[in-house]
Amino acid sequence: MRKLRNIELNRKNISEFKGAEKLPFVVVLDNIRSLNNIGSVFRTSDAFLIDHIYLCGITACPPHKEIHKTALGATNSVDWSHSGSTKETIEKLKQNNYHIVSIEQVEKSISLPDFKIEPNKKYAFVFGHEVKGVQQEIVDLSDTCVEIPQYGTKHSLNISVSAGVVLWEMFQKFERIN
Repeated sequence: MRKLRNIELNRKNISEFKGAEKLPFVVVLDNIRSLNNIGSVFRTSDAFLIDHIYLCGITACPPHKEIHKTALGATNSVDWSHSGSTKETIEKLKQNNYHIVSIEQVEKSISLPDFKIEPNKKYAFVFGHEVKGVQQEIVDLSDTCVEIPQYGTKHSLNISVSAGVVLWEMFQKFERIN
C-alpha cells in the first residue's frame, strides 16, 4: 500500500464545493465556547456536504485564527451565519420546514442508530455548549432528541467528536435512502 498524495484525492475546490448539491442538513451550534470545536465542526461539515452552519449565542465567528487552525479553510467553503439567539434561529428553521434534531441526553431520546432519515425532509442538527449542553428551551422546541450511545464511565463526548459521529451517521443514512 502507498499513501495517496493530496492531488490524488480528487477533492473539490471551493467553487466546486459551493456549486455541489448539498445534503438537506444544517448544523446549529448553540453557545459553543471553544474556537477549536467550532473550527472542527466547519471541517466536518465540509467533509459531508452540510448546507449551512448557524453560529448562535456566544459561538464565535470566523475569521479567527483559533477557528482557522482546526477548520483548515472550511470556513471559506461551508456557508454560515451568526445569530445572537438560538431560539430565533430554530423558530426560523421550523418555519422553513426543518425537522429540528437536538443532540442531547433527554427523557425519551432516540438512540443514534435507531434514528431514521426520511426522504425529502430537511434536518437541523443542534449541538450544545460543552458543559451545559443544548439549552432546555431549545430541547423544548426540538422535534426529536438523539442520543449517542456510550458505554464507558464518561457521560458525554466533546462537541466536535459528537458532530463527527452524528454527521457521519446521518450522511450514511442519507446515502442509503437516495
